[in-house]
This record gives sequence, C-alpha cells and structure tokens, in this order.
Amino acid sequence: MWYVMQVFTGKEESTKLQCEKLKALYPQAFERIIIPYAKNRMKYGNSWDMVKKILFPGYIFIVTDNLNECLKLIKKVEGMTKILGDGEVMIPLSKEEESLMLRLGGEEQVVEISEGIIEGTKVIITDGPLKGLETMIRKVDRHRRKAFIEVDMLGVPRMISVGLEIIRKQV
Repeated sequence: MWYVMQVFTGKEESTKLQCEKLKALYPQAFERIIIPYAKNRMKYGNSWDMVKKILFPGYIFIVTDNLNECLKLIKKVEGMTKILGDGEVMIPLSKEEESLMLRLGGEEQVVEISEGIIEGTKVIITDGPLKGLETMIRKVDRHRRKAFIEVDMLGVPRMISVGLEIIRKQV
C-alpha cells in the first residue's frame, strides 16, 4: 500500500536518501520510497530545455505492506514532519489514488509531457499521460506549456502542474 510522508519542502531528496539507507538495513520495512516528478519545458534565453520538477513538493510516498515496522523506522528520519493520516493512524492512498499515480507517472513516477489541441474552450489530449483525463484539467498555461490538474490525495483535492504541449488551437 502507498502512504504519504510530509517532509520539509526542498529536503525531499535528502530525506529519501535517509529512507533508502534504512531500507538497505531493513528491507522488510519498505518496498519503495518514491518522489514523483513531472517533466516540463522551460525557456532559458532562446531555447527550451527539459526539466524535472517534484510533483508534490514537501511529500514522499512510501510503499510498504509492513506498516508497523516502517513507522518505527521513519520516526528516526531527519526532515520528516509528519505522516499523513487521521491524526492517530497512517492512512494509505485509496486504490483509485494509487492507480492514478501509476497512470500518470508509470513505474518510474515521472509524468511525461502530454500533447493536445484546443477546440474552442475544450482541451483534447492527443498523446501522453493526460490522455483520457481531460476532465481533471482546471487550467492551461500555453505560454509556460503547463496544465494544472486537480488530483485527490487522501481525499483532499490538490492542484499540481504537469507538462502540456498545445500543438494547435482551433476556434
């Protein structure tokens, strides 16, 4: 099951490294430690470069079936602020949330850039992880080549930005 750990924003990678060290010592406690990323294009000068940004800043996802052992170990992790849950119990992502994460980022948890067109006011995704998920798109920033989508994480709606290349716009 997938669980969410809140960490200091900007310290996701160092916190993940600490968890990876614990995983090496106690492999039964963790299956995977994940920081989801999204690819996007950023303009520097006259060229567009590919960049990867953290999809959920301040969060790390932990995949485990041994929650009690995992909880004992991650309490030792520096940079961890809290485990998301109901205050007493760590709550896993729902099957729908988990499958959406896998659909968007695949096994590597890197959301690739999608391509699409705009017909009138409607966005149609022709290729990429957003294909078929057009109803989740809340805003498109054509200038920055981003789509802002609303996803649920533990039942709370969150806005994230992913790469979207609009090929053409039809009026």
